[in-house]
Amino acid sequence: MNIAQIEEKVKALVGKIDQVEFLFNLLDCYGKPKASITRLKIVGTGSYNLSKKADEVLWKKQVFFKSTSSDKLLSVIDEMKHADVVDRHQPRFIIAINGIQLLAIDTKTQDTLDVPLAELNKKFDFFLPWAGLEKSQARGENPADVKAAEKMAKLFDLLRDSNAAVSAQEIHAQNVFLSRILFCYFAEDTSIFEPKLFTNHIASHTAEDGSDLDDYLTRVFDVMNLEKRKGLPDYLTDFPYVNGGLFADKLAVPKFNRRSRAMLIECGADLNWSEINPDIFGSMIQAVVDPDERGNLGMHYTSVPNIMKVIEPLFLDELKAEFDKQSDSKAKLEQLLLRLEHLKVFDPACGSGNFLIIAYKELRKLEMEIFKRLQELSEDGLIPLSRIKLSQFYGIELDDFAHEVAILSLWLAEHQMNMKFKASFGQCEPALPLKNSGNIVHGNALREDWNKVCPASEGSQFFILGNPPYLGSSRQSDEQKDDVAHVFQGIEGYKSIDLISSWFYKGAQYIQGKSAQLALVSTNSICQGEQVGLLWPRIFDQNIEIGFVHQSFRWQNNAKKNAAVYCVIIGLRNASVAEKIIFNAGLTQKVENINPYLVATKRNIILPKRSKPLSKLPSMTYGSKPTDGGNLLLEPSEKVALLEKRPEAKKFLKRYIGASEHTKNKERWCLWIEDIDLNKAQVIPEIMERIRLVRKFRLDSTKPATRALASSAHRFGEPRYIATNSILVPIHGSDRRSYIPFGFLDKSFVASNATQVIYTGEIHIFGLISSLMHNVWIKAVDDRPELTHFGQ
Repeated sequence: MNIAQIEEKVKALVGKIDQVEFLFNLLDCYGKPKASITRLKIVGTGSYNLSKKADEVLWKKQVFFKSTSSDKLLSVIDEMKHADVVDRHQPRFIIAINGIQLLAIDTKTQDTLDVPLAELNKKFDFFLPWAGLEKSQARGENPADVKAAEKMAKLFDLLRDSNAAVSAQEIHAQNVFLSRILFCYFAEDTSIFEPKLFTNHIASHTAEDGSDLDDYLTRVFDVMNLEKRKGLPDYLTDFPYVNGGLFADKLAVPKFNRRSRAMLIECGADLNWSEINPDIFGSMIQAVVDPDERGNLGMHYTSVPNIMKVIEPLFLDELKAEFDKQSDSKAKLEQLLLRLEHLKVFDPACGSGNFLIIAYKELRKLEMEIFKRLQELSEDGLIPLSRIKLSQFYGIELDDFAHEVAILSLWLAEHQMNMKFKASFGQCEPALPLKNSGNIVHGNALREDWNKVCPASEGSQFFILGNPPYLGSSRQSDEQKDDVAHVFQGIEGYKSIDLISSWFYKGAQYIQGKSAQLALVSTNSICQGEQVGLLWPRIFDQNIEIGFVHQSFRWQNNAKKNAAVYCVIIGLRNASVAEKIIFNAGLTQKVENINPYLVATKRNIILPKRSKPLSKLPSMTYGSKPTDGGNLLLEPSEKVALLEKRPEAKKFLKRYIGASEHTKNKERWCLWIEDIDLNKAQVIPEIMERIRLVRKFRLDSTKPATRALASSAHRFGEPRYIATNSILVPIHGSDRRSYIPFGFLDKSFVASNATQVIYTGEIHIFGLISSLMHNVWIKAVDDRPELTHFGQ
């Protein structure tokens, strides 16, 4: 049943109001099984209705309904909300109606509805979860994280100005130093140290000009690695023994000056680090690491709300549902705790650890809820101790700084959760000395053996997750191309594949045959055009299926100069008959199968790559590429100046048009000189000079193919122009358009390589491809919001 059908059924229902029968009809509108509704109606043994009152219906996990003649519905529903049966049976919706009004509460989202019964069809979407269409809940960012990231970036910039790091060893030392002071900031605000111990000691025991601060910090770091510290002064022994390897290595501390010392103190004094989530470090990776290097690595920090879109359908929703289902069974809850104890979470592109941190914290929160329920069920005074350990979390990271921060972040996340555990149960593991922080490997995930990084063990469940780098084949470095070749070794036809496909393919190999699932964030390019045929048959051949998907959505995060990217989240698992889930635009839909274009179909459909049209239609090609250093192109003012001085040059000028010129009505021109006309063109000094500059540009190129074009410097590097009418096809554009902005050109236009071209004068071809139906087809197989590849 689709949304439109539900709306019509609810609209038809309005009129039969002040009776319990109204609820049964409402449930039918949302597709609830008729057999279930029948069992809800019956009285006595076998009934789904747990209420004994004639004007009430209580269906476990579904609804608590009351029909009343009272005009004080707010009081009625408030009383229902606080009834014991709500805690015991956890109905999704609480509904109270009289003959005029309906009040409802969604107990999962805490949304409320207050609507005249005659207008219920206008708010029909409130109950869509009954139809399997869930309302997604967005989680906001923490502004404290932004402030901390920016301050730390300023500090790091000041230190970098006076401490140039050139060698890998120097860069590593700076990265470790930053991790150490971050730990100290958290420690002094979260009861690991005495309050503001680190900041106050720096302010009290070092010179204002910063000249002795590096020596002081070296001594402090050494002391925090000493378990025995006999004979040391109090201002050093105030710092406790930390262990865990954080202060083990003797590394150079940066030199400070007055400004950098002041910023170091300001970062501690002005910020309450207890309010800052460890996932700040993902934001700092962008605020501190050089932006050019970040672009080269293809990194994109993932915010907490987007991480939840991965971990909830991957494992968290199912674990919470199991908790709800078994909440009255002590034995079953003990089994669930045992299951949490044996979960393994692995991020093979972990960056600064964001996914691992949030997964760890969410699992610890669920564990606490289970312990609270067990205490309610137990009569023998249960004393909880957390069973979830950092050793259950695995990661691989190529970047040294991110690797160091990931290790630190997990320590801090553990301490934060231990403090919450202590607040609830009165005790927790001691903060110090630190224990080993997860299993974070510094290495190249596409070269590492994942089975060695996160080895299989009997009785464990494995969840692979993350946000690997995504780069198209043309943007990959030589090293990245070699990594892709390593992953697809022995497989033909992979050379045009996106970088992130390597993670999906390697991940599919890892989970095959195991009690394991995978969910990765990706650009939606891997579900478009030729990428579908390059990747997905190789995934499906391993008996792997798509278990869930978040269809294309745009995200931004709290990082400095954050990257806005259009993404999908794809969950993979071993093939099964279990239902699949599609998340889109805030709704959830349960389906039988999800194909590689991320839509519901009975079977997997893959459109083969074609170089020729299926029917007898003209082919499409790219426009002409100048490869000229801009010397064959003219702005309108340059064209006017040339013709005023040399009217005979008109013969060699044509309008030059690309997607931008077409959609924004910009005017540009180009020199178009056929070989037969070269001698005449060279007589014009201004044209001759432009040809000379093109020749020089091409000869200076590092590419042999470009240098070879220097002998024909009067021509475009890749001339594809045909002297006939043509249809211009923009390669990029916004999918908010109902119609794609094709252009119909006469032979006076030369289409640029920023477009594709169909060389034909047949107007019906233009009408066909401009049609709304054609646009719908393109969006179906190439669904990239805001950045649609029209020409694929």
